[in-house]
Amino acid sequence: MRERIRQIMENENLTPAKFADKLQINRANISHILNGRNNPSLDVVARILSEMPYINSEWLINGTGEMYKRGFDVNSIPLEHDLFHQSPAPSHQEELRVEKKEASEVIEAEKRTQPVETKSVVVNENREKKISQIIIYYNDNTFETFLPQSAK
Repeated sequence: MRERIRQIMENENLTPAKFADKLQINRANISHILNGRNNPSLDVVARILSEMPYINSEWLINGTGEMYKRGFDVNSIPLEHDLFHQSPAPSHQEELRVEKKEASEVIEAEKRTQPVETKSVVVNENREKKISQIIIYYNDNTFETFLPQSAK
């Protein structure tokens, strides 16, 4: 079954991480399955068949029959894009739609921005520091407070 899972990932151009994310399972589970450390659990098989209802369950579980259910158009699978499997260039209309959307997002962001106020802060570093009190805590939960002569 490991090789069939690998074949699904390859056909749909999914990395192990993207495949795990698509199935909403821990990425380590997929890694362990692909490395042969673990066999796929019933939960993993159920999630594959739930998230990819076009996969033939007989093929996934037993390796018999075709990978995709009868009548399924393989070209209708939305592939994940990567550097090696680029999608065709978008149409001119699609480019215009994206540019218009980006422009409206920029305008909305500009509306949300607020002017920046600049204020200068004056730090007086020549302040003379004087002790106002000293508190000593003892291990029997008592304490004493000492005040300088000028504060008494």
